[in-house]
Amino acid sequence: MAEVELVKLDDRNNMLLERRELTVLLKNVAGRIKKSEAAALVAKQHFTGKAVLPISMTCVKGKIDVLATFYVYEDEKTAKDHLPRYITLRSLPKDERKKILAEEKAAKLKAKQALAGQAKGHSRSKR
Repeated sequence: MAEVELVKLDDRNNMLLERRELTVLLKNVAGRIKKSEAAALVAKQHFTGKAVLPISMTCVKGKIDVLATFYVYEDEKTAKDHLPRYITLRSLPKDERKKILAEEKAAKLKAKQALAGQAKGHSRSKR
């Protein structure tokens, strides 16, 4: 990706939720940048070693600038505690996200089958 100009509009420190809330304007990138790329760019320029999560990225019709909001946490654990699960999942690469969801689905199915097997065993023993 070519050099992206990043203009910091707002930078607030939210001490209650232990995060920084950053609003930036990304110049000339509408439709050409993904949320994960933008988060990596912000992390590289301002917050090396911290968890930067994209919250929203919007652009206005007819404009080529993107208005983005990011939350910056000291570590991933704090972010997982404070944010809904889908936000942390969508910041992962697609193949990794699919792998995690498939593992959880398989575990849930296995537990359901085990529960159904136990229920069958109990109904036969009562006869």
